[in-house]
Amino acid sequence: MHRPGRHFLQIPGPTNVPDRVLRAIAQPTMDHRSADFAALAYDVLAGIKTIFKTRGPVVIFPASGTGAWEAALVNTLSPGDRVLTFETGEFARLWAELAKRLGLDVEVVNTDWRQGVDPELVEGVLRADSERTIRAVMVVHNETSTGVTSRIPEIRKAIDAAGHPALLLVDAVSSLASVDLRHDDWGIDVTLTGSQKGLMLPPGLSFNAISDKAINASQTSQLPKSYWAWGPMLTMNAAGFFPYTPATNLLYGLREAIQILHEEGLEQVFARHRRHAAATRAAVRAWGLDIVCRREDEYSPVLTGVTMPDGHDADAFRTVASERYNMSLGAGLGRLKGKAFRIGHLGDFNDLMLAGTLSGVEMSLAVAGVPFRRGGVQAALELLASR
Repeated sequence: MHRPGRHFLQIPGPTNVPDRVLRAIAQPTMDHRSADFAALAYDVLAGIKTIFKTRGPVVIFPASGTGAWEAALVNTLSPGDRVLTFETGEFARLWAELAKRLGLDVEVVNTDWRQGVDPELVEGVLRADSERTIRAVMVVHNETSTGVTSRIPEIRKAIDAAGHPALLLVDAVSSLASVDLRHDDWGIDVTLTGSQKGLMLPPGLSFNAISDKAINASQTSQLPKSYWAWGPMLTMNAAGFFPYTPATNLLYGLREAIQILHEEGLEQVFARHRRHAAATRAAVRAWGLDIVCRREDEYSPVLTGVTMPDGHDADAFRTVASERYNMSLGAGLGRLKGKAFRIGHLGDFNDLMLAGTLSGVEMSLAVAGVPFRRGGVQAALELLASR
């Protein structure tokens, strides 16, 4: 059945893909061993560094963010290595589970999923590691399941204050190109992401930005790797090629997406995301609903997690939004399943799209019989009009 108008895709990824990027992807596939392809590869390999804010290499795999997780681990660690992780949400939990399956000794610090990684706790754990057996600290920058952003610069300072040599591995799947992130300046050893969120592409590309320290670690890493090995990628990338068939048409799209980000300006992109997040939180508060994230300095600029009132199922509410208003909202994941929903406000997104999204949420709350106060949309509009 035809549904008039455009679908509102308000999950926190995959996000809306700009028409310019779709047109770029739609170009004829080229020979990935040709000089024309090498020119494309040089463009995207140089351009993506400006998004990660690094002077070092960025390795691009045909994969989802999960592939980037695995690549970050297998290139820097060996079987039995001890790693420190923090379960700040479902994706932090899944990354830790992947590390366990690879044969790593994973120390998990649990949280209530309503806050980010505590830098003081990081420092305390590392100071207590007198034998320096912890080889890496794994942190999710923006936890997509909750809407909580961890304070990476403070975590870096905590590691340094402890005088600990552990690698800092950061999942930036839902933050890169939407939230300020500085791979070099923040002393991150591996920053990983996927193509389907702030980079405004379909799923299918994953990325590892790697420091010199991480490259040195890869020289002695003993975890098995073939597809995910950095070495062959770095060697072939230097000549503008890949060791196996790349996702050629997605690379066309990536080049266009990088251009779009620079046309707007990264600082303006970050400010836009912060503004839309603030307007969304104003709406949620006016509705009388609870935001999952507890700390103001950890509010996510890319999504807002909203807790449902007791006795009301978030998935039933999301079904109303989908069937009545042709809008997809993010589901509650893991321990938040059925208890929360997520409003995505990232990527190729503007004020009118946010106004439509929040209108759909407010109407859906009414239709679903969820107890709330009206006026959330007006609160958001007043904030948007005032800035």
